[in-house]
Amino acid sequence: MRKMKSIVMFVLCLVSGNILAQGGQQRVDTVDTKDAAALDAQAEKRALRTLLELTEKVIVSAANAMPADKYGFAPTDGEFKGVRTFGQMVKHLSATNYILAAAALGEAPPVDAGDELGPEAVRTKPEILNYLNGSFAQLDKAVKAIGQKDIAVKSSPISPLKGTEATRLALIVESLVHAFDHYGQMVEYLRMNGVVPPASRP
Repeated sequence: MRKMKSIVMFVLCLVSGNILAQGGQQRVDTVDTKDAAALDAQAEKRALRTLLELTEKVIVSAANAMPADKYGFAPTDGEFKGVRTFGQMVKHLSATNYILAAAALGEAPPVDAGDELGPEAVRTKPEILNYLNGSFAQLDKAVKAIGQKDIAVKSSPISPLKGTEATRLALIVESLVHAFDHYGQMVEYLRMNGVVPPASRP
């Protein structure tokens, strides 16, 4: 688990350096070479695909490990009033992936993603897992679009990146950082129910 976290942090540092280099008025994955080194789209795709695959593997395995009858679980001991259930958290993570991937692809956010809640009709464990897998597929499409100048990037109302700050690379990284934030919560929910997260097993 420590090795995985180190890999994630290393890749995020590499990617964030290029995000900073992409500042300015550009709305696609290009920069003014007078001010910074040009973005190597192929190198960024490879790095982000590695991080995306790692994130997907860890989160999908955690979501799969929780028994179906515990998808409605939310902690009650301590200050947990109003927190999401496990299933709601996975739907929220997935909806955010869809929304940020859409912005990275210059598309409108999916209507059924709602206010980062996900579709009301998606309720059972299999339905939520299917929605989660689909969200990572959308992020993969966004990664493949890195370097494509004919695909514009939109800012997203759920992102702190506004206007020209929103680059394809930054939106993808934001989604992965957000996913790992919720992975930490998923781990706690799993352990409260006597389940060791798959990524933490020997």
